[in-house]
Amino acid sequence: MRGDFFAKKRTHTLMFFALLIAITCVSIVITKYDVEKGFTSIPKAIVWAFSNFYPNEKALAKLPDILYKLKDTVLLSVAAASVAALFSLLFAIFGSQTTGTNALMRKVTRGIATLFRNIDVSAWAMILLFSFGQSALTGYFALFFGSFGFLTRAFVETIDEVSSSSVEALQATGASFFAIIFQSVIPSCIPQIVSWVLFMIETNIRSATLIGILTGTGIGFAFSLYYKSLNYHAASLVVIVVVIAILLIENVSNYIRRVIL
Repeated sequence: MRGDFFAKKRTHTLMFFALLIAITCVSIVITKYDVEKGFTSIPKAIVWAFSNFYPNEKALAKLPDILYKLKDTVLLSVAAASVAALFSLLFAIFGSQTTGTNALMRKVTRGIATLFRNIDVSAWAMILLFSFGQSALTGYFALFFGSFGFLTRAFVETIDEVSSSSVEALQATGASFFAIIFQSVIPSCIPQIVSWVLFMIETNIRSATLIGILTGTGIGFAFSLYYKSLNYHAASLVVIVVVIAILLIENVSNYIRRVIL
């Protein structure tokens, strides 16, 4: 029986890779992608990057302006994730199997969260451009909607995993709904909730760079402006600053997680 199980597993694995290779080949044929040219262009791209895509003295003079735009992007990302976390926690409480008041409410809240989560932030930015134009408000709402969908799903799973036993114990004693929420659910979920919010802030900063290109704001717009004007040295400085900022924020987030978890 054990041998049959592993043989079947190997067969399924081989079938999966065969299907993946077949899809790749069909995609190459349909898109007319030149595989040989794609691989041979990699060395040329590396040579071009080392020859042109690096910060020089003139680019460093733009560093204060780049840092100012980076500050706006970071603050926008933090604000979107923080406010979205508050709404997500409320929706998660009503959407959780543990704390949801009724089946209809759980389905409605989970459906809303699924809708918002499955629309990418860049798609949200393009949709919102029709209403708010190229502005920081467009970027904020795009990040907010994306954060709301993701965090609601994450919080629902956290409440279901962490709080089920304590909620059942309080329900057995006749505790009210609000007592259960504020004395059991939220205290037991706080470390995981903070961890998810920190992760969302990191993700938002990465996404905000792309959204800034669409909305004409923040560090993304600075990169687009320099790149389109063929100022590759300044554009490379933007990339370096963004990478350093993401690494610093990730280290801070990891430290906070170690402290609270």
